[in-house]
Amino acid sequence: MSEYQRTDGGSQDAPDADVIELAGKVFDLARQGETAMLAAYLDAGVPANLTNDRGDTLVMLAAYHGNADTVAALLRHGAEPDRANDRGQTPLAGAVFKGEEAVIRALLAAGADPHAGTPSAVDTARMFAKTDLLELFGVK
Repeated sequence: MSEYQRTDGGSQDAPDADVIELAGKVFDLARQGETAMLAAYLDAGVPANLTNDRGDTLVMLAAYHGNADTVAALLRHGAEPDRANDRGQTPLAGAVFKGEEAVIRALLAAGADPHAGTPSAVDTARMFAKTDLLELFGVK
């Protein structure tokens, strides 16, 4: 039997094709920065911490694609800023890797931990010699 990951950590039988199609659309909205449309889905009950088959949350996808307004909207809807994907990566580390300063600031304002994840945002900033971000994170 196939399973999918729920936001509460449990699992259940695979959803039907309509649910999979809707989830794909919601993930695309996060990637594309379609904030208003995504917020409407969240208001209608789509979980803010919805994850795909790799453990990427909507925040992870929005952050990695540089959509600061979408990240902020997801966080306002209760998305966890430090939720790591299946590889241990956090949205903040992804934003550091991509050089998305507005996303970084939105995540930090929501309480994201620059030391969370593997590699962490701090480790990523060190790897790419982003000293300005290390200062922002309060480390040397």
